Amino acid sequence: MSEDRSAATSDNASNANRIWLSAMLVSVSAMVLFYVLGPEWGLAFLAAEIALISIVIAQACDPFADAAQFVGQTLKVPGSVRGATLDAVASSMPELFCGIFFVLTALSSAGADEQAAILAGSEGYGATIATCAGSAVYNMILIPAFCAIVISYFRTERPSIVVDDEVISRDGMWCVSCQILMVLFLFQDHMYWWMACVFMILYAVYVYQLYRDARLWRRQMLAVNDIFAARGTSCDIGAVTEQIRGSGLKVSHNFVARALDDLAAGNNNADEIGDTDSAGVLFGCFDIPLTRISAWVVIGASSVVAAVACYFLVNATREIATALSVPTFFVAVIVAAAASSVPDTLLAIGAAMRGDDSGAVSNAFGSNIFDVCICLSIPLLVNSYLTGWDPVSLLQDGKPLPGLVGLRTLLVILTVITLAIMWHNRELTRKKAFILCGLYAVFICYAVLGSMGFAA
Repeated sequence: MSEDRSAATSDNASNANRIWLSAMLVSVSAMVLFYVLGPEWGLAFLAAEIALISIVIAQACDPFADAAQFVGQTLKVPGSVRGATLDAVASSMPELFCGIFFVLTALSSAGADEQAAILAGSEGYGATIATCAGSAVYNMILIPAFCAIVISYFRTERPSIVVDDEVISRDGMWCVSCQILMVLFLFQDHMYWWMACVFMILYAVYVYQLYRDARLWRRQMLAVNDIFAARGTSCDIGAVTEQIRGSGLKVSHNFVARALDDLAAGNNNADEIGDTDSAGVLFGCFDIPLTRISAWVVIGASSVVAAVACYFLVNATREIATALSVPTFFVAVIVAAAASSVPDTLLAIGAAMRGDDSGAVSNAFGSNIFDVCICLSIPLLVNSYLTGWDPVSLLQDGKPLPGLVGLRTLLVILTVITLAIMWHNRELTRKKAFILCGLYAVFICYAVLGSMGFAA
């Protein structure tokens, strides 16, 4: 059974790599065609360029994720903690690089004039906010929706995403809390460097909670496995649950049932899914054996490739905004956010196809928390350092940045609605997935209307 599953996984990976390679060739061909056709096709050229950049980002993040997983296993980092730290970095580093480059390119265009630098910093960090917030909406709404749609067609034996209570009550609530704090900061007229420190401390607390939960999970699994080893797997699940509760550990009936399923399947540690001993690069054409040294080399090289790609993504976003004569904010909230969220989407769909439904959903939550707490903080610190620790203004001509008022309100509303949809029956069906896609369409309409001057 495991050999069949490995063969199927290998075939799926090969098919995916062929699709990515074909998409890259199409994007390059389109860029050449639109360049030859002339400047009037400039927007089409930029669209093809962004498609190519998205593919490069995805290919850079794929070996990064493999190497990060290897490092986590080598250091014996619990899977849940690794997901919120190493895996979150793997899938969210495009947002981080985009935020840094938005700030750097804006400040570099301002020159030595202090007042111009302050205004440029405001514009650059505004685009950073748009990218992270837009990515948060994308992650929260579209990634679970895409997972549910894919699963409904390709996993006929269980055609819906089943979400654990813990994913919503812990990761979901942490995500909402971080976003509410972000909104409270965005209601101020300025962003200060100490706000970045608050976000980073908050993320450290979140990771510590994950670490404690992982240790508790291992104790619970050990207790369940000991009982099944002594009494056999045919014993009553209710009796096992009561016996464990009597020892001072709180477990649910569903937890024991899932542990029994894992034991029957020969998977005694569901927290560690699969070993990674190589990283595929260049559309899977080459496999790099992972060691303690090569893993860090892969992480470094992937980061450089992703950073370069994000630099071009930032430039393309700014060029589109200039061509359309709209604020960079509204282009970043759609284009940069979606392009930088490609790795999150792939990781989540891959987890769902492996049967790890909660992992697919928690990946979206964890990436959002990382985006808010880290990807907003580091560009803020960079901007503050380069401007003499002056605060970043969220005002333009005495009014909030265009689009900021609606974004900070819509972000929380859409997050709460999405959580409510997931909480209903603790599953995501194809019908719910299409509802989520409709919510994202509302968000896109807001961005489009805002770029036309019809939204705050």
